[in-house]
Amino acid sequence: MDEKTRILIADDHPLVLGALRQALIGAIRGAEIFEAVDLESLSATLDKTPDMDLVLLDLAMPGVRGFSGLMYLRAQHASVPVIVVSANEDRAIMRHCLDFGASGYIPKSLDVETMRAAVRTVLDGGRWTPPDLDLSTPDDSSALVRRLSSLTPQQVRVLMMLSEGLLNKQIAYELSVSEATIKAHVSAILQKLDVESRTQAVIAAANIEKGQWPAKSQ
Repeated sequence: MDEKTRILIADDHPLVLGALRQALIGAIRGAEIFEAVDLESLSATLDKTPDMDLVLLDLAMPGVRGFSGLMYLRAQHASVPVIVVSANEDRAIMRHCLDFGASGYIPKSLDVETMRAAVRTVLDGGRWTPPDLDLSTPDDSSALVRRLSSLTPQQVRVLMMLSEGLLNKQIAYELSVSEATIKAHVSAILQKLDVESRTQAVIAAANIEKGQWPAKSQ
């Protein structure tokens, strides 16, 4: 491996951060480890260090709802590979993470050596998932996952804030843009998700997080 392999761990649990740091130091010689505890610090770190070699991402941390952190990363920093490291071992969740562009999915229950092997695989340009994950069966929600993947980074953030119940005026304030800009983003989100209201967009985003987004009725 490159002596300056840069890896960012994004997790808000200190014990998990420490354990992952130790696992990485033992796996990759000369690894430079960065840490983030929420979406804001994750984004700021990647802005400062755009040549990051890998991000280890938890699905649940401040500023992130379900797949939103992964969606934001893949839209904003498409060249940086992402491994989701999560306590969730639901097979549908794993599949959706791969659909959203993750290069791997590591359950937190894995032993350290397997985790290290997974990280090396992705750093070498491969993809890693648990051996018992069957990706051969068709997934009815893949087309809808692709629609969510088409959202821009700013649209992802707007959708996250809609999911939190914020009004256009509040979102505009948080993102330091005009209310008209937010209205335009909301319109684009509805069009891309093929829904008619912001409520339907929020429901769609919530359902896909649970692996329960039904195929659109004809």
